[in-house]
Amino acid sequence: MIVADRKSISEIRDMIKGHDRVLLVGCGTCVTVCLAGGEREVGILGSAVRMSLKLIGRGHVVVDECVIERQCEDAFIDALAIRGVEYDAICSLGCGAGVQALAERFPDKAVYPGLNTQFIGILENQGVWAEKCAACGACRLGEFAAVCPITRCAKRLFNGPCGGSRQGKCEITADRDCAWQLIYDRAKALGILDKFEAVAGLQDWSTSTDGGPRKVVREDQCIASLE
Repeated sequence: MIVADRKSISEIRDMIKGHDRVLLVGCGTCVTVCLAGGEREVGILGSAVRMSLKLIGRGHVVVDECVIERQCEDAFIDALAIRGVEYDAICSLGCGAGVQALAERFPDKAVYPGLNTQFIGILENQGVWAEKCAACGACRLGEFAAVCPITRCAKRLFNGPCGGSRQGKCEITADRDCAWQLIYDRAKALGILDKFEAVAGLQDWSTSTDGGPRKVVREDQCIASLE
């Protein structure tokens, strides 16, 4: 899932303080799961922002809240179509894709990000999310025993660990697992260590953000004909 964390109250306040009517919009998917932009978080944030505005003499600013199922899909943004005209600014508690989707749907409204989009990751422990995927566009997990060296190795090494790994931990920080130790241990358990006798090829970065904004087209799922 996409993992994000909330900007500070002061950051959000300063972004919206020049407006008179602001709508905080939460999202019911990824950011709800990572406890950053769901119904509960939007409600708490709304109260905190209103109090913060009062402290700087902007207590008259209207700050309302709502949550839609997904901000990254235009069909769900329909729920805001009528209500959105009542406000001169929107603060999105969705990921970066959601912020931009709202901006495209409401071109005459100021749209601000309430979150910092961090990474694609998983829940490791209660309240702890860890990055697992860099969305490089050319997945090579099959070559590395399902452990991603691009995301999980601090140096993005493809042919074994650096010289800084100690007792299975990365030299960057003692609480970070060495990705190549994880790859080795898993490959050994699976009996596929011989696969690593060959030199791994270079990564094709053209499929990542280095090649510009990306798009996935499934022609078999497109309703209208493609130009």
